Amino acid sequence: MIRNTRQRAAVNAVFDGLDGFHSAQEVHAKLRASGDTIGLSTVYRAVQALVDDGELDSIRTDNGEAIYRRCSTTHHHHLVCRGCGRTEEVEGPTVERWADRVAGEHGFVDVRHTLEIFGTCAECHRSGQAAEVTSADGRR
Repeated sequence: MIRNTRQRAAVNAVFDGLDGFHSAQEVHAKLRASGDTIGLSTVYRAVQALVDDGELDSIRTDNGEAIYRRCSTTHHHHLVCRGCGRTEEVEGPTVERWADRVAGEHGFVDVRHTLEIFGTCAECHRSGQAAEVTSADGRR
């Protein structure tokens, strides 16, 4: 059962006015700046409830932080700029076929998956805003 609390409605309203992915901390800061006394843990619970109900998408950044945005309701993947955070929803029919094949080969059913592709958009590349990203073993 979906519980529509004042806090959930407030968090939902913030996402109505946002583009791209944002952290729960950013949403909390926006709410506090507008005078709402909502606590950070309440924002986390509301965001997770919105994800569970399919109203928000959640991805993990390169550093492991969960970020959220309102997305389309169809299955899709994300192409995310590491510089500015610009996000594009993309379809991946090749990925879908591969996931179905691999799952079937191993006897898995009712399979779900996520795929996020992180890179640098053309504008950030041109302007030199691309974040320097290095893997744990030092490779770029």
